[in-house]
Amino acid sequence: MTFQLTVPNMACSACGETITKAIQAVDPTAQVEADPKTKLVSVETQTTEAAVKEAITAAGYSVA
Repeated sequence: MTFQLTVPNMACSACGETITKAIQAVDPTAQVEADPKTKLVSVETQTTEAAVKEAITAAGYSVA
């Protein structure tokens, strides 16, 4: 399953790395592309969108 999420408070590439690690903690095989300029996170994963949103929120970021 592939989806895109908007993360308004992702400010830099380090934020993107933190978000990527948080998602991969839930699904180690997830493919994640985080772009701080557009605030978009593209995720290809076997887990649910809700679980991914939860992981991003737990890492300290909001999901729009």
